[in-house]
Amino acid sequence: MIHTIHRPTAPCTGNGRPVFYDGRLFAVSLFFDTFAEQNHTVMPRLSLIIATYNRSAELIRALESVAAQSADPSTWECVAVDNNSTDDTAARFAEFAARYPALPIRMVRETRQGLSYARNRGIAETSGEYIAIIDDDEHINRDFISAYIELFDSHPDAASAGGRIIAEYPSGRPAWMSRWTEQPIANPIDLGNEVREFPAGRIPGGGNMALRRSAVERYGAFDTSLGRSGGKLTGGEESDLFQRLARGGERCMYAPQAVMWHVIPAAKLTDEYFDRLACNIGATQRLRAQAGGRLTAAAAAECAKWVATLAIAAWYTLCGRTAQARYLVRMRRRITAGFFNTAQTS
Repeated sequence: MIHTIHRPTAPCTGNGRPVFYDGRLFAVSLFFDTFAEQNHTVMPRLSLIIATYNRSAELIRALESVAAQSADPSTWECVAVDNNSTDDTAARFAEFAARYPALPIRMVRETRQGLSYARNRGIAETSGEYIAIIDDDEHINRDFISAYIELFDSHPDAASAGGRIIAEYPSGRPAWMSRWTEQPIANPIDLGNEVREFPAGRIPGGGNMALRRSAVERYGAFDTSLGRSGGKLTGGEESDLFQRLARGGERCMYAPQAVMWHVIPAAKLTDEYFDRLACNIGATQRLRAQAGGRLTAAAAAECAKWVATLAIAAWYTLCGRTAQARYLVRMRRRITAGFFNTAQTS
């Protein structure tokens, strides 16, 4: 049984955690459980979920990397969730599936708009004891699936995991980008070459994360009041989920052999996109703070971040990295504006 979180009207369990039961999620999950019991079928070890929206070419590139996996196809499945695409996504996926008839891949459609809805649908449609989630604008290495299966098998106390994320810039990495301004755009992650626990305060990237299905059943899936929807850049659903897991004392491991390349097109390097993204980061932080009753503390923290921002910007300026200093301050200004502006962002 899969729980879907949706805070505005959610009741609470005995431990105070809000839980929602989505009828469709429950029905699909129950079907798989019953089918397996009655037919003694061998369920896949890992389910790979890819949510997609109007990025058919990017989706096919991601699927090509899935088709190249070294793991035995009998040990995994892949479900692409079409979240109301209006382009040729369905047709191109059908062509791809026809080229790889032996691969355990399929597509389902989620009509409720939003990345959280799409990912939750993917979770409900699949049956693997482990769940890996990637996005449609990336590609993965050959050992991606086997790396997660091996990690969860060797760390039975791990509820979640994340892998290495490498930013890929087809049009070149802009000179104004620093490690700080790259984070919200590409979210690169490299914690070394050894399996280890994620450091306190760090979480896996949304496009390279894995969960034990039993953890999702216990703590709930993605909060559908958070996350991107259509062209809106709001987020926070991943941070919310990993925060619930952390509060439950669950371990999150780093899987260095699960590598993902996040492809950043030129369209995501424009000033307009940068400003929208930063503003929505602030708006998302406000939403999560309000939901958790932490608005005053979050507002104080946002103000305090200006001290660090100005200090880093001053250092960049002294080092002759004026463009990086300028964009760092620009990002903080837009995040602050998004946080304190109660008007809806896009």
